Amino acid sequence: FRCYMDVSLFVQGIIIGLTLAVPVGPLALICIQRTVTGGRLHGIFSGIGVATADSFYAAVTFLGLTVISGLIIAQQYLFRFLAGVVLILIGIRVFLSIPSAISAKTEHETYLKDYLSMVALAIANPLTLVFFLVILPGYGVVIHGTSFLSAAEFVAGVFFGSTVWWVVLCGSIGSVRSRISAENLGRINRVSGLLISCFGAGVLILLVITMGLFG
Repeated sequence: FRCYMDVSLFVQGIIIGLTLAVPVGPLALICIQRTVTGGRLHGIFSGIGVATADSFYAAVTFLGLTVISGLIIAQQYLFRFLAGVVLILIGIRVFLSIPSAISAKTEHETYLKDYLSMVALAIANPLTLVFFLVILPGYGVVIHGTSFLSAAEFVAGVFFGSTVWWVVLCGSIGSVRSRISAENLGRINRVSGLLISCFGAGVLILLVITMGLFG
């Protein structure tokens, strides 16, 4: 029975990690754009950054760290504002970037910078914490498994599920990037940049509406 519960926690984590990672949002667009311009590893390391942030929020929720979660929720307007502004700036940068041929050796950000930038951007989205606060009560095993070992198993599942998705997605896109011409890459940058900026603007608009309703 103990073994079943351990496996169950890990599997539940995988399912939730995939649930968070699969929808195409602004972070996914950034990972895809980095894959196309820099290669699959740039996209994968960016995706792992998102998975790390998701795992952090999973750990906070699972362990019931009310001080941390309370602080994040209390400052959610600030986090959401910063996330919206950063997304708009990233979108503008991507939109205005001038692509070179895929085969040319161009300078790209380091893998560590790819990773850390996405950790910061994903952490700035407190709605992920809200997601965990809402979804976890539906898992009875999770609610009662508050030990550090149980939390580690669940969080590992979240990280694994999310990471697998980014490896598959960015790996698949990276395998065909050599066939993308500079002209088509320019179109991809413009569309991606526009969509990322629109996501950022949407975050700010929703923030203003929310503050108007509850302020």
